[in-house]
Amino acid sequence: MTRLACLLAFLTLCTLQAGEVKHATPNDYRRWLGELKAGDTLVLAEGVYDRGLPVTGAHGTPEAWITIQGPETGVAEIRQTQVANCVELRQCSFVALKKLSIIGDGPKGTPGLFGISAQGGLKNSVHHIVIEDCVIRDWNTSQQAVGISTKTPTWDWIIRRNVIRNCGTGLYLGNSNGMDPFIRGVIEHNLVENPVGYCMEIKFQKPRPVVEGMPLEPGRTIIRHNVFIKNDAPSPDGDRANLLVGGFPNEGPGSQDMYDIHGNFFWHNPRESLLQVSGRVTIHDNVFADCPSAGHAAIMLRDHDLPVKLAHIYNNTICSAARGIRIASAPREGHAVVGNVVFAGEPLSLHSTCHVVGVNVTGSTAEATEHLMNPRLILGEVDLHPKEGHCTADDTKHPFFKTLGEYDLDFDKVSRRRGWFPGAYAGPARAVSWPLQSAVKP
Repeated sequence: MTRLACLLAFLTLCTLQAGEVKHATPNDYRRWLGELKAGDTLVLAEGVYDRGLPVTGAHGTPEAWITIQGPETGVAEIRQTQVANCVELRQCSFVALKKLSIIGDGPKGTPGLFGISAQGGLKNSVHHIVIEDCVIRDWNTSQQAVGISTKTPTWDWIIRRNVIRNCGTGLYLGNSNGMDPFIRGVIEHNLVENPVGYCMEIKFQKPRPVVEGMPLEPGRTIIRHNVFIKNDAPSPDGDRANLLVGGFPNEGPGSQDMYDIHGNFFWHNPRESLLQVSGRVTIHDNVFADCPSAGHAAIMLRDHDLPVKLAHIYNNTICSAARGIRIASAPREGHAVVGNVVFAGEPLSLHSTCHVVGVNVTGSTAEATEHLMNPRLILGEVDLHPKEGHCTADDTKHPFFKTLGEYDLDFDKVSRRRGWFPGAYAGPARAVSWPLQSAVKP
């Protein structure tokens, strides 16, 4: 190929990737939705879009995503006056939704409607989706109403920096029958608060169906730097944890997948655990506080729909819990409970087969005041950093799990390479420390 031909090919590729920037208003946006091509960006002007946002047949590429976003200033408020989900994704890939406010009608709205939905099982192919910088709230006609819901086999979603508030369930990823797996997602920097049930649930997975393009190699679903907060409101259909993740398939594709849960803040659950887990998981550098219900735990691992298989639990801080870390079922493939700081009624309640346990700092809830800066349970004031000279240990005993993402960064993203402290914090508070609060964690 000549140099001129190469240049022309390069310019053509750049043109295809660039796409067009299109501007829409509440009057004409539905027309534009059906005309989006790879690389296009649809910018919605400030206003109320009261006929929902159905996105059908929109296919970007890895190099040229389709983006639907709100304005730089002002709010594009997506509402639904019809009996349909507010944002419905059908036959979509490489699509990003950014800076949108997706608003329900609260407890008195139309029952059964969701904020963002991808449903339809094997009949609906949806993958490579980004939901970023959105507000999703007031989808709470019942505990079954959901802010973000997937009920189709899907993979490579990024759900980032959203505020998800006052929903029946904040995020419900997968299906209750285990047949629509949520694969290799990244859920990060979200604030999810005041649901009726779960802040987030990722459902267990039966053997995966054969779907074109679905990843076959082992992967990770990453849950990091989120804030999961519950209030005292009742859960009519049963009490729920702040976060639940279910197991992966027992065999075949997905059987070696992992959940990597790190850097999250779990706050308050009056009647259940803060985190409930089965399957294969690593849990590190998280902060858990206010889990008073007897019989539950800040971190609960037990056989649920599928068994507990692999559990690495290290460098977490837990304060004011009836139980700190509870492993009720034997992990079949391995475990480690190392380097945690736990102040609870019963700090560690582990299955008899759990023997890889060490360098944990434990004590009663009352003893937390001796070791932590301010363990009083007032959101915005509580500070669970260790006091100077407290919660220390011999760094030679620390088993770095080097295959894991951000394994050497603490809750504040401070490097642990200069020295090791048990718990979620690599030492006393610093200028970069994030206060524990109801806000998006940076």
